[in-house]
Amino acid sequence: MMDEARFHCPACGRIYPADRPLWRCDCGGHLNLEPGPGMRRSDIVSGDASLWRYRAALALRQPPLLSLGEGWTPLVMRHWDGVPVHFKLESQMPTGSFKDRGTAVMLNHLLEVGVGPIHEDSSGNAGSSIATYAAAAGLRCRIYVPATAPRGKIVQIAASGAEVRAIPGTRQAVTEAALAAIGDSFYASHNWHPFFIEGTKTLAYELWEQLGFMVPDNILVPTGYGSNILGLDRGFDELVRQGEIARRPRLFAVQAENCAAFAAAWTAGAADYVAFTPASTIADGIATVRPVRSAEVLSALRRSGGGVAAVPEAEIGPALQALGRLGLFVEPTAATAGAALTRLLRDGTIRPDQTTIVVLTGHGLKATDKIGELLGVN
Repeated sequence: MMDEARFHCPACGRIYPADRPLWRCDCGGHLNLEPGPGMRRSDIVSGDASLWRYRAALALRQPPLLSLGEGWTPLVMRHWDGVPVHFKLESQMPTGSFKDRGTAVMLNHLLEVGVGPIHEDSSGNAGSSIATYAAAAGLRCRIYVPATAPRGKIVQIAASGAEVRAIPGTRQAVTEAALAAIGDSFYASHNWHPFFIEGTKTLAYELWEQLGFMVPDNILVPTGYGSNILGLDRGFDELVRQGEIARRPRLFAVQAENCAAFAAAWTAGAADYVAFTPASTIADGIATVRPVRSAEVLSALRRSGGGVAAVPEAEIGPALQALGRLGLFVEPTAATAGAALTRLLRDGTIRPDQTTIVVLTGHGLKATDKIGELLGVN
C-alpha cells in the first residue's frame, strides 16, 4: 500500500493528511486526493477476483479490513443497433450498483482512521451500498433518502439495519437534512468524500485489463454527480503516467434531459456549473441539480475528447426494454446509457468500428415498481 495520502482543497489550496475522518475543507470547499502513482500490470494480484486486485494503486495504508467481493464485474458483448458493444455489468455488484466500488474503498479508509457512527444522503443506491458495508463493518448508520425514492432501495437500506430517514421535498432538501446532522455522526458522503472516487477509479483498471490491456475508444456512463467520470479520469491518468497506455478513451456523461446539470453547462460552453430548471425524471439515480465537482467533471470530459449526451424521457423506457431483450435487466437510470448510444451512433459521434463500453450502473431489481409502470405490468 501507499505512503500516507493527502487531501488538497482546490478552493483555498490547503493540504490535509488523510489520517482522520474528514469530508471537506475548513473553508467549506470539497477535498480531492492528490494524484497517486498508479501501478503497472505486474502489480495486479491476479488471484483476487475483486477490485482489490488493484490494491497497489489505492491510497490506503493496509490491505482491506472489509470486502464483500466488489469489483471484477462481467464485461459482455452484445449488438446494439446492429453494432457490437461491450456492456460493463456494474449492476452485478454485491448491493446491485456501481456504488460498491467507491463505498468499499471509502469505508476501508474510514475504518483505518477510526470513524464512529456514520450517516449519508442518497437517492437510493449509494444509501443501500453504504448501509450494507456499514453493517458488515459493525458501524451504526443512518441514511437520509427522498420520500419518493424507489421502494426497493429503501427496503434494502432498512434490511441492513440502518436507520432510514425519508425526507419530503426536493433532493436538495435531503442533502440539507444530512448536513444538519453532522454534529451527531460522521458525514460519509459519496458525493463529497475523495476516497469514494479513489474506489471508482478501479473501473478504469478493470476495463483496461478485461480488454487485454487495451484502451477502449469510448465509455458511456450514466452521470449524476460524476464520480464514475472522475474515477475513470483518475485511473486512466495513472496508467498514462506509468507508461502502460499511450492514450485515454473518450468519456461520455449520460444524463436525462429533464435534470441535466452537466448538459446545461456543456451546451453553454461553460467551465463550471450553469443554473438550469430541473424537472422530474424516471432516471432518479442521476437527477442531480447541483453536483459538487462540476468544474472537475467538465474538465475531465473535455480532456478525454468526449462530451455530454442528454436523453429525453420518451427514449428511456424503450432503451430499458431493448436492454432487457438482450438479457440485461437494469434500472431506468442505467438504461439512459443505451438511449444515449443510439443517439451518438446515429449522429456519427461514435463509429461502429470503434470499441465502445456502456456502463450499466444499477440492477433492475432496484426499481421494479417504476419498471412495472413502464411495461404496464400490474
